[in-house]
Amino acid sequence: MPLLAALRPQEWIKNLLVFAGLLFSGQLDESHQVLAATLTFVAFCGVSSAGYLLNDLLDREHDRRHSEKRHRPIASGAIAPVAAAAVAAALAAAALAIGFAVEPEVGGLVAAYGVITAAYSLLLKRLVILDVMTIASLFILRVVAGAVAVEAQASEFLLICTGMLALFLGFTKRRQEAMLEQQPLSSASAAQAPEPEVTRPVLEHYSLPFLDQMVAMVTATAILSYVIYAVDSPLAGSRMLATAPSVLYGIFRYLYLIYDRGDTRSTAAILLEDPGMIFAEVTWVASALAVLYVFD
Repeated sequence: MPLLAALRPQEWIKNLLVFAGLLFSGQLDESHQVLAATLTFVAFCGVSSAGYLLNDLLDREHDRRHSEKRHRPIASGAIAPVAAAAVAAALAAAALAIGFAVEPEVGGLVAAYGVITAAYSLLLKRLVILDVMTIASLFILRVVAGAVAVEAQASEFLLICTGMLALFLGFTKRRQEAMLEQQPLSSASAAQAPEPEVTRPVLEHYSLPFLDQMVAMVTATAILSYVIYAVDSPLAGSRMLATAPSVLYGIFRYLYLIYDRGDTRSTAAILLEDPGMIFAEVTWVASALAVLYVFD
């Protein structure tokens, strides 16, 4: 279904970050807090999908000259621009309504997410480094909103961990894209493309050595910040160190896929489809639940 594809539901996995506050505050057994977190998740799914529609609307002419993106529903003509704009507006309005119903501050954070997403689509995605930092700020907003929804407080180190992980995913994504831009089109793809491949404009400012340096820096910082958080967890103390092996394996596996296997799938696809990443995610959730709820 073209409309469902345009909403990019596979990307909703990123919105699971709103449940971090619920998990780490030890409130998984409180139904009203679970409902509040779930509604916040729904609100972020709505506003993020509205952002994807807006981005594809603004980029439709650009996407039509791209060998892969020209198949997107709006670029291909499967969805009319007017219809896409109407759906985006409806989703944004619904997301705001749900957010304010949960908590006025949550509604404000949903609105901030929408504004930042729009700014990213209009300008920030063309600004080197700021493009990735903007994406990282959206990850942090999800965690903060989830904590506010369940009347918890996200610790400073949790926010730092989230930001560093988001920077890690952002810079590795840019490296994937930079590598793809250096690969010549196959003769079949070149024959099918209406015009030569159009690059992501900001990639002109990213070199592979620079991206490798950024990935190395944020990888080390993400690992260190998580270990510090695990040693001094506000709720579980040093018992949270039991979750560190899953985090380390997940990061190392992701780097292996990007660097050694040359994986070009989207971040969401890697997280949802790769057996190693699924193993890391499942074992992290299991160990966190055990630490916070079983051995408390």
